[in-house]
Amino acid sequence: MSASATRYSPSGGLARWLGKHLSLSIGAGILLFFILMAVAAPLVAPYDPVVQMSDVRLNAPSLSHPFGTDNFGRDILSRVIFGTRVDLQIAFIGVVFPFIIGTFLGTVAGFFGGIIDAIFMRVIDIILAFPFLVLMLAIIAILGPGLTSFYIAMALVGWVSYARLVRAQILVLKNSDYAMAAVSLGFSRTRIMFRHLLPNAIAGSLVFVMSDAVLVLLNGAAISYLGLGVQPPIAEWGIMVAEGQPFVTTAWWITLFPGLSIVFLAFGFSLMGDALGDMLGVHD
Repeated sequence: MSASATRYSPSGGLARWLGKHLSLSIGAGILLFFILMAVAAPLVAPYDPVVQMSDVRLNAPSLSHPFGTDNFGRDILSRVIFGTRVDLQIAFIGVVFPFIIGTFLGTVAGFFGGIIDAIFMRVIDIILAFPFLVLMLAIIAILGPGLTSFYIAMALVGWVSYARLVRAQILVLKNSDYAMAAVSLGFSRTRIMFRHLLPNAIAGSLVFVMSDAVLVLLNGAAISYLGLGVQPPIAEWGIMVAEGQPFVTTAWWITLFPGLSIVFLAFGFSLMGDALGDMLGVHD
């Protein structure tokens, strides 16, 4: 075999890596596509997403309107593109605050134990006594419709899963040899919790973030569908599905394309979660 045949090829190495991590590659590709579409929305959207054109109401997909138009004459493609911004924001913010709150509370409860852990578990029991979506709807009904209310509701309810995951790991790790060594060396409790224990306990939560992003995305769409989330005329996929429901048999494109967008974005998050779980050795 010649030397040129055995020479290392960077592109070949990348191809092998992508093949080995197929789920990660596809998931990252899907998410990157939606992120780029959200960033470049004003450049790639053919029309203003809120402008109504009465002369093209309920037009089927065509060259001038590839995804058709809705009952107000708004271009569906443009609304799907701009809706990407809102739904990505929902998925991101909807997991960040529960992740931070749950990770902190789970770490503290697991490390200190005793009365703190007992109170912590009773609070979790109370929250889990109610169906997740019903509790969210109750909070949003009190605060009023809108994305801010949705994020507050997610933060107040969604932290439970992260806290339980981290607490369970901290309970095990605080009795490990390196944790006992840190205590013997006189390190502060804060340092032991957040510099020694938490980095080793957070892997499960990082994997769950991707799965939770799917749930947050679907919950956000459901809340908007019920009229309690994003308010018209803002383009958001859940609202678009709700607006197209009365025309589902005559103008199917109004609900089809935003619905497919929700499915594909959720699929991307799911693939990323599976791949991350395999890489970190964590399986839900």
